[in-house]
Amino acid sequence: MKIVVVLVLIQACWRCAEAHPLDPLTPSELNLVRTIITNSYPTSSSSNLTFQHVALDEPDKPQILSWLSSKSMAPPLPPRRAFVIARFQKQSLEITVDLSTRSIISTRVYKGHGFPTLTFVEQGLVSQLPFSYEPFKDSLNKRALNMSQVVCAAFTVGWFGEEKTKRVVKVKCYYTNGTANLYARPLEGVAMVADLDEMRIFSFSDRFGIPVPKAEGTEYRLSKLKPPFGPKLNGVNVTQPHGPGFTIDGHSVSWGNWKFHLGFDFQVGAIISLASIYDIEKQRYREVLYRGFISEVFVPYQDPTEEWYYTTYFDCGEYGFGQSASSLEPLTDCPPNAHFLDAFYADANGNPVKITNAFCIFEKHAGDIMWRHTEIAIPNQLITEVRADVSLVVRMVSTVGNYDYVIDWEFKPSGSIKFGVGLTGILGMKGGTYINTDQIKGETDIHGTLLADNTIGVYHDHFFTYYLDLDIDGQRNSFVKTTLQTQKVKDPKIPRKSYWTTVSETAKTEADGRVKLGLEAAELAVVNPNKKTKRGNKTGYRLLPGSVAHPLLVSDDYPQIRGAFSNYNVWVTPYNKSEKWAAGLFVDRSRGDDTLAVKSRKNREIENEDIVLWYTMGLHHVPSQEDYPVMPTLSVGFELRPTNFFEANPVLKAIVN
Repeated sequence: MKIVVVLVLIQACWRCAEAHPLDPLTPSELNLVRTIITNSYPTSSSSNLTFQHVALDEPDKPQILSWLSSKSMAPPLPPRRAFVIARFQKQSLEITVDLSTRSIISTRVYKGHGFPTLTFVEQGLVSQLPFSYEPFKDSLNKRALNMSQVVCAAFTVGWFGEEKTKRVVKVKCYYTNGTANLYARPLEGVAMVADLDEMRIFSFSDRFGIPVPKAEGTEYRLSKLKPPFGPKLNGVNVTQPHGPGFTIDGHSVSWGNWKFHLGFDFQVGAIISLASIYDIEKQRYREVLYRGFISEVFVPYQDPTEEWYYTTYFDCGEYGFGQSASSLEPLTDCPPNAHFLDAFYADANGNPVKITNAFCIFEKHAGDIMWRHTEIAIPNQLITEVRADVSLVVRMVSTVGNYDYVIDWEFKPSGSIKFGVGLTGILGMKGGTYINTDQIKGETDIHGTLLADNTIGVYHDHFFTYYLDLDIDGQRNSFVKTTLQTQKVKDPKIPRKSYWTTVSETAKTEADGRVKLGLEAAELAVVNPNKKTKRGNKTGYRLLPGSVAHPLLVSDDYPQIRGAFSNYNVWVTPYNKSEKWAAGLFVDRSRGDDTLAVKSRKNREIENEDIVLWYTMGLHHVPSQEDYPVMPTLSVGFELRPTNFFEANPVLKAIVN
């Protein structure tokens, strides 16, 4: 049976052109970028050119809006450009390439602190260095470990006040004998420091005496598991005889009353742009979200020992959320009715890399209720009206080392956009000498949870910072904080003693727009002060927060200086095309001098301006034994919901077949 939400009989072509100015770079464009740059920067035995980040240099916002509003059937596209961060002769270069003229139009040598994202190529090269390093081979022999079953990986080291920094990583290793779960068998106490530019190990340590955890009980592959098995769960077959209820034209998606553009970026992964919703009353599409993506994922671990203190990851800026996108498996990662899209990025040599099935798009039939009411008060009548809920989901999975992040963008007929993150994969674990909690001297002794023999799941945080350029009915918006305040009843004739009411305040500057959630009852909304409903309310969208967590590190701790954008759950800044990275653009070994927190100190005006809402969703993770050996998905999320945006319930007349 086909189930489709029909809100208005529209097949919204919405600029049915093959090319779109926000389309990600194609493989041929990536090849062209590589050719142009390599011709300008010839390499030799003493110099090396690597491509650290290649992305679309998105056109300025006025150009995009002008293109969208053009009356022409095929308006000319804005200039097509690429932005490249490259390493050449141990310097970071910021290069802008004009693809139409096949030329470099600007080059800047980056002189600030920090380094670009690590590429998979250099991570792979550095992970092989230990196997030709004699002290490391001696450590393996001392432990009687088979070198062919050892796997090593590179880890960023952060910044801890050093005056001068080099582009270095820690190299740690694991033992895979008897299991594919390498993270559960760390060679604890063995660590190396390697120079990425010179590709050599220059520091080594071995704290012998920490046993390698056993392989028993760590396997997670079904083909390797032995009976007994858990309950057998029946699947659900979703069939749509007449095809999907959405259309995809290139990277532009139309479904129900929504239309948007889906892009891809090496650093942040999925980018949703130009999300607009059709208003039946007004008979037109109305702007909601100009551009949105996860700007940064900050994951500080809470072990201050020599082997772990530096473990404070920035998954987007250091490792590349897009580069780390996994190919989605049909029928498991996504339901049977899903449509898949590929993505491309440039590797360290500038060559295009294809991520097959990087995205899936599907209509979600979860048995939810869109709205309902049962009325029994009318004599001799029983009225029940129910509408089943259907939504459209765009999904991507980014696997950054041990963790898998399931990223969902869910568009609902009601006008809401729900943002979901599922955390799964494998915990960050360290080896220890304990096999029972009775042996532990105190809770601060191991900085984690004892999960199995000699295996500790380390305490850590996850902070997801979203960049949300909301354009509610246009570019000029304001941020309104409405607090719920308790009032006492003054009329002595009324037995009631108290009630609550609302007090609204419009943020005038960036300082006014910073919010720590959970300190008081409040509603937060982005409104258009220039557009009102028939009743006089300002049209807007409100933020319904998800998991609220505040940093527990002291403010002058070095990881927190770098991750200061997590100090507030909400920030509001004026739109600036160059300000889209919460942790800065050069994040590896950064010093926190280019973060959202620093930029917001300008305290610019944000009332009735083109503004950006930054929202940080966080959680503190205390591992448990149920998270071992592989972690059941832990879901968190938040919602952007219309508030006085429509004149009435926009799905009152929704028809569900």
